[in-house]
This record gives sequence, C-alpha cells and structure tokens, in this order.
Amino acid sequence: MMESLELSRVLLLTSSSSLSLTPPPTKTIRQVGFRCLVKKANKNANLRLPRSFSGHTGSGATHAASQGKGEEEMALLLAREIDEFGSIVGFNLIPGSGKITADATSNEVEVPEARDVEEHKVQARVSYSIVFVTAEAAPYSKTGGLGDVCGSLPIALAARGHRVMVVSPRYIHGTPGDKKFSGAVDLDRRIQLYCFGAVQEVGFFHEFREGVDWIFVDHPSFQRPGNLYGDKFGTFGDNQFRFTLLSHAACEAPLVLPLGGYTYGDKCLFLVNDWHAGLVPILLAAKYRPHGVYKDARSILVIHNIAHQGVEPAITYSNLGLPPEWYGALEWVFPNWARMHALDKGEAVNFLKGAIVTVDRILTVSKGYSWEITTSEGGYGLHELLSSRKSVLNGITNGIDENEWDPSTDKHIAYNYSADDLSGKVKCKISLQKELGLAVRPECPMIGFIGRLDYQKGIDLIRKAIPEIMENDVQFVMLGSGNPEFEDWMRATESTYRDKFRGWVGFNVPVSHKITAGCDILLMPSTFEPCGLNQLYAMRYGTVPVVHETGGLRDTVQKFNPYAEGTNGEGEGTGWTFSPLTKESMLVALGYAIKTYNEHKSSWKGLMRRGMAKDYTWVNAATQYEQVIEWAFMDPPYC
Repeated sequence: MMESLELSRVLLLTSSSSLSLTPPPTKTIRQVGFRCLVKKANKNANLRLPRSFSGHTGSGATHAASQGKGEEEMALLLAREIDEFGSIVGFNLIPGSGKITADATSNEVEVPEARDVEEHKVQARVSYSIVFVTAEAAPYSKTGGLGDVCGSLPIALAARGHRVMVVSPRYIHGTPGDKKFSGAVDLDRRIQLYCFGAVQEVGFFHEFREGVDWIFVDHPSFQRPGNLYGDKFGTFGDNQFRFTLLSHAACEAPLVLPLGGYTYGDKCLFLVNDWHAGLVPILLAAKYRPHGVYKDARSILVIHNIAHQGVEPAITYSNLGLPPEWYGALEWVFPNWARMHALDKGEAVNFLKGAIVTVDRILTVSKGYSWEITTSEGGYGLHELLSSRKSVLNGITNGIDENEWDPSTDKHIAYNYSADDLSGKVKCKISLQKELGLAVRPECPMIGFIGRLDYQKGIDLIRKAIPEIMENDVQFVMLGSGNPEFEDWMRATESTYRDKFRGWVGFNVPVSHKITAGCDILLMPSTFEPCGLNQLYAMRYGTVPVVHETGGLRDTVQKFNPYAEGTNGEGEGTGWTFSPLTKESMLVALGYAIKTYNEHKSSWKGLMRRGMAKDYTWVNAATQYEQVIEWAFMDPPYC
C-alpha cells in the first residue's frame, strides 16, 4: 500500500538541522497528501529534502555512509507542480543536488533547472493501458471538438508506447457516411448487459489503425437516421439509454475482447469524455470493485463542455443498472426557479455530476476553462462540487492534427506556403475572393468566421456589429450552420452587403480550410469556449485571431503589444483579445487589427510568423496527459 509522507516531516527541515535514514526503495510518496494540505506556494517552487527522513530507525553505518557521500549527492528534490492560477497540482520526488535549503517559515526555496526535471520524467516513463470512452471519434463520428480530441489524442498516446483502445458507438445512418465504418470487422463477440429493466445484448466491431484499437459498440439504438444525438425533430428521447449502454459496454470491453491475442485486463486507465461516458467511473466503483475487478484501474474525466450534463428525471435511476445505495452519487436537485410547477420537487439524476464525485482525476480542455468551471458563471450549477475537488482538477489545451492542418501540404487550399515563404498566403486570398465572387483586392483586409451559428459562438454580437464593421474597407466571409434565425440573417446580410459580405450556410471541410488560409483575420467572439480549435488552425495558417478573452481563447491567443522591449520593433503577441463581451469592446479590438494590417505591415508579418511558430500539436498535449495519468496511479482509487 502506498504511504503518505506527512507534511510535518517537511516542515521540520530547517537550515540548521538535517535528518537521516534512507527509506526503503519501494516506498512511494503519496501525492495527494501534499496537495490537500499545502495551500500556498511560490510558482515553480521546490523543496529540497535529504535522502532520509525522521520517523524511522536505521543503523549508524547507514547514516555515516550517507554523510560520506555528501549533501551534494544525497539530496532529493521535491518539485511542486503548480498551474498558472497558483494551485498546487502535484509533487515529484526526483534526484537533486546542492545543499538542503528548506525553512519552515518561508516559501523561498531553490528552483531546479528545467532540463533536470525533464530528464527525470523521461527516465521514469511508464507504459499504460488506456481506454477512451466517448460518444464520438473522428473520422468515424464527429459533431465538434470532442470528436477531434478522441480521434487524435489516442493516436498520439499510442505513438508514445501506450496500449490504447477507443470505445465509441457504431452509428449507422443509412447514408454514404456509413462507409467510414467499413474498415471495422465484427469480432463476433456478443455480450449481455442488464439495464433498463431487461437484458440488453451488444456486439463489438474492431479496426486497428495507427496503433490504436478502435472499438465500436453495435446496438440497434445507434442505427437510425439523423445525427449522433438527434434528428430534424430534436434530440433523441432515448439518449440516456444509448449512452448507458455505451458505458456498460466500455467497462466490459477490456475484460472480454482479446485484441492482438490478449485482453487489456482490469489494470487500465479509463479516459471518460463528457456526460455520455459519465457512468463509467460509477460502474467501476459500484459494480466491479466490490467483486475485486478493476481494483487497480483508475479513471479520468475529461470535460469538453460542462453545459451538457446528461440530466434526466430521478425515476430513471432504476434503469441504470446501479445498486440503490449509489443514488446519491447521481442525485441532482434543481433550484426553485428552474422547476416546472409548485409540486415539482426538482429531483433528477445527473451523469456528469456522478462522474465528478467518483472519478480519480478531472481534466478540462484548457487551463482557463478549468478555472472557469469552478465559478458560478461558468460551472452551470456544478461549480461548488468542482471547487471541492480542485486539488485533482487540471486543464490541458487541446492539440491539432498537424497532418491535416498544415499550410505547406494542405490539399484543400489553392497554394501552399510556410512561415519562411508567405507568398502563397495572398494567392490563397485571391483564389478565395474569386471563388466567392468578391472583388479581387489582395490589399483589402478579409475577416472570417467559422463555427456553429448559436449564441455560444457570439453570432448575436456579430449581427449587432455588422453595420459598423461594413463601414470599413473590409471583406467578411462566414461559414456555419445551426440556429435557423441566424442562417436567415446570414442570407439577408449577403443581399444587403453584396460587395463585401458572403455567408455560406452549412459546413464544408475544404471550404473551412480555404477560409482559414485566405482570410487575414479570424473573429471568435464566443460567450464561452472550453478550448477552441479554430484559433489554433488560424495561427498555424498565418491568420491573426481576434477573440473574446475566455477559456481556451485566453490561454492560446497572446494580446499584441507593439511596444514590447527586445523585439526589434516587431512587438510580441499573436492576436487581439477583448473583454467584456460587448459589441463596443469587440469593435475596438477589430479596429486595432484592421489598422495594424493597413498601416504596419512589418508588425503584421511578425504576428503571422509568431502564430505559425506556436506548438499546439498533440505530441505536446499527450506529454501532459501522461503526467496526469501518472498522478492518477499514485493514489488508491478515489471510490
């Protein structure tokens, strides 16, 4: 069993005293002990500890040997892992050097060189069996960022030596899109699951691609016209049933599917994504561990959008295949103002809430969003619960598929280009102007928007600001679908500003690439944005983002400062951010961008090149996921 290193032993270390006894090599310092007790620390601060601690007994010979080797060789380094908001998220015990300098009354401690920490992490790397559970995974199924993450991150982790499985539904819509599953083979393994008052039978299809086992759960409820979650009549009424099946099947898959000749087994890491997979950590705790199964497994919840929580009437709990005593884990009570009538008790079950209270660690898709969901404005009713688990809450910015989104090789754009040769960028702009029927004016700043047409993406703000934006000498192109009201507005605006505005209703992958490459400015006035990918694509293509300062947009777009010292007059930053979320503040930021484009060409090229140089690849994100997985296995299962 893992032992916890008491905080008092750390605080007893002073500059005037050192303690000795080499601990057994099998002992492990339990991370959560520190994370819960230590509240304040300097960023990147570390504690240097002797290789031995008080509270044990040892021979004088051992002590003498330790002294003989000297403090330089015997010191250990307790490195604090601290996020950008100052919260301690973990500790690493690694070999260090130098004198022991810890003071019980001060936070002033030595900071190790980055290369020392990095070398240790490489040496300590462990291979894990990782099981993604998700409602969508590109290219098989996708409605947004969730599909992108679960289609790319597994491949990046597999490339780093981990055994990776992705469990997702086998959606069959009776359309040409079904060919995406044509490479998957029926494993001829039917299993029976008990939920919704009956025995449900599911099958599994499998495709091994790019080092990942892609597992598709086969059941008639996933085979219907429409999209993943609904059709033209609205959201499917049985989504709770469909994703309850997914969670049960995902828990069985590592145990019953002999992939490559052997199963994943019950010592694996479940990465559960959003509410659709929220039952997985509850099932591990309530259904499997009481019988000795999955006792060594861990689970991590990845929140892509907290606005969607999987809330259904409380009476449906009996359908989920869980013991009655676990109802409290999913119990959810709506506030009075949200109830339908005076007799409505507001009782419900909430899948996402259940995952939050049972999972081992929690991740969001950006650091900024990990903070926002702990606030009353961004937590959608779960902020207090998430604040109580802040010690295991982290954010990792999504990566992008550098093979699909690379201006030097992109097959969708008219001309390829790179940071070293930007000549193809203006050619892409001219090609886009011709294709859209706009005047061919390479000197005219072109503004773009790509995204869903709903309030979250700030479409209402753009609609209010369009008359003033169109007073400038600019061209504006929008691509998206969603709210019919906004779709009609886009069509009407194109008729009003025929020479300046184009609105493409719908979504088209090649066109999205052409707009990203051809525009000079990408506008993203999102109300909230857990991560955001379009601003990452834009920067990689030398298109400068103007974004609302929220979530992942705040994390990834650095505000342009033309007066930064030591930049040879080019300034620093990759775009413009604005706050608060008002038409006026958005117009100010957009005005700065237009003015810089028109009057300061050298500064604009600097903005483009700095954005193109940013590393937002999945390799970088996968390294950070490995660290969180390592932390998850340092402690016993949370439930």
